[in-house]
Amino acid sequence: MISAEPYVALSLVLLCLGLVGVMVRRNFITVLMSLELMFNAVNLNLIAFSFRLGDLAGQILAIFVITVAAAEAAIGLGLIIALVRLRDTVSLDEADLMRS
Repeated sequence: MISAEPYVALSLVLLCLGLVGVMVRRNFITVLMSLELMFNAVNLNLIAFSFRLGDLAGQILAIFVITVAAAEAAIGLGLIIALVRLRDTVSLDEADLMRS
C-alpha cells in the first residue's frame, strides 16, 4: 500500500503555491484561481487520508468542499463581471472602490 506522505507533500506544495498566489497577486482572476488551488490541496489531503484509513468520511467531505468551491467560483465570476462593468479592470486595488 502506498503511504500518505507523497500525497501530503504534494498537498503542501499546492497549498503554499495557492497561498503565495493569494498574497502576492493583485489580479482578481488569479486570486480566485489560487483559492481553487488551495481547495484542491485540501481535497487531496482529505481523499489521501480517507483512502489510507479506509473510511469514506474524507471523500464525502471532499465532495462538500468541491460544492463550496463551485459556489465560490460562481460568486467570484459575478464579482468580476460587476467590477469590469463598473471600473473596466480586474485589479483588486480597484475592488474596494465598488462601494461608491
